[in-house]
Amino acid sequence: MHNIFRFIFAKTSVLARILALDFGKVRTGVAVTDELQLIASGLKTVQTSNLIAFLKDYITTENVECIVIGEPRQMDGTPSESEALIEPFLKKLKQLFPQLVLERQDERFTSKMAIQSMISGGLNKKKRQNKALVDEISATLILQSFLNKKH
Repeated sequence: MHNIFRFIFAKTSVLARILALDFGKVRTGVAVTDELQLIASGLKTVQTSNLIAFLKDYITTENVECIVIGEPRQMDGTPSESEALIEPFLKKLKQLFPQLVLERQDERFTSKMAIQSMISGGLNKKKRQNKALVDEISATLILQSFLNKKH
């Protein structure tokens, strides 16, 4: 039995987190998995102008193997206008973090689902109007959708 725990610990100690981003022009919601990549949790909301610096700091202190970036789409499946902002960001990420896998995840309805989860969680109207919290929850929903698809 002791050997099984040692094997499990050895396996889990090399696992890495997955980050998810709900990229926005002003703010970006950030979510992260545990090292076993089972649970998606909101991490924070970052001013988009500070996002690269935040990612550099986070990735140097945490073992991250993948970044999932929300993919905004219209109802008909075509890319939304904000995709034009995301493309240059993706190129920059590839340059700065060539060792990381970059994935995309459809983010349609995540903001509406985030607000609905806030309502279900009993948050009052003032807290539901906190756009930073909505962005963080949206990033968490993007990451959970990605994990569901992956498993």
